[in-house]
Amino acid sequence: MSVEIGSGAYHQAPNNSSQFTCVPDALSFSESRSIGARVVMMIAALALGIAGGNMLSLTSTTGSPLTAMFIVFALAGGFLSTWSPCGYSSLSLLRPAGRYSFGSVARWTPTFITHALGYALGAVVLGGVLGIAGWMLLSSFNFNYMAVGLAVLALGYGAHQFGFLKMPYPQRRAQVPHDARFRFRSSVIGLLYGYALGMNYLTYVQTPILYIVTGVALISADITTAIAVIAVFNIGRCLPVAVNFLPISNQSVQSWLAKWQERAVEVDGFLLLSFGSAALVLLAL
Repeated sequence: MSVEIGSGAYHQAPNNSSQFTCVPDALSFSESRSIGARVVMMIAALALGIAGGNMLSLTSTTGSPLTAMFIVFALAGGFLSTWSPCGYSSLSLLRPAGRYSFGSVARWTPTFITHALGYALGAVVLGGVLGIAGWMLLSSFNFNYMAVGLAVLALGYGAHQFGFLKMPYPQRRAQVPHDARFRFRSSVIGLLYGYALGMNYLTYVQTPILYIVTGVALISADITTAIAVIAVFNIGRCLPVAVNFLPISNQSVQSWLAKWQERAVEVDGFLLLSFGSAALVLLAL
């Protein structure tokens, strides 16, 4: 293997075994912004959230705009979870076999379908557990008070993403099993990966939006609502895999993800701060 940083050239010898795909490691990643720039982004996020909350409060009752805002927030959070080890892995491992063609994509389509079904199954299981737990433990508590607590938590994790506050981040440090691709057919792998990722806590997820989504599912104290909440987040997680329908190389996808890694963290923090401040405004008015 040889690397020439100055000229930008990169050469990595292919693996001797034809069953392995050799993907060059990223040589450069995006860097975080300066402290001043991050402070400005935080202030902008809070201002946008406050202004948006005031505008939404004038349009209808509290419940409707808060629900619509959460749906967008959860979908975006699911998409941002692509910038996690398992997100990288899914995009590279769940790909059409061979050269890109209509036939290869058609043969790969069942894998995408089973992958989506795995996410749906994960939403049913995780959402069902959270709904039952919320019904048993939280149904007697005031919903607005609990929602305020989640909004404040979103603000805390927003500051965490910008590097100004240290928040707890309990996660299982695990990925989807890479060796599964040598033991099962592609459609089965898609189902297994979809279920593992759709359960959200079986693998590492890089966005704290997951915690807010989990909290909303809990305080709903309703099984159907909790499943729907997790399903919205999972739809955002599953959709990026659809990029494999396009004639785009795995290396270009991985390079793009690496390039925008830090920007994704900033968007994460921006959304958390905007959502938290907007929710507080809606709940206060």
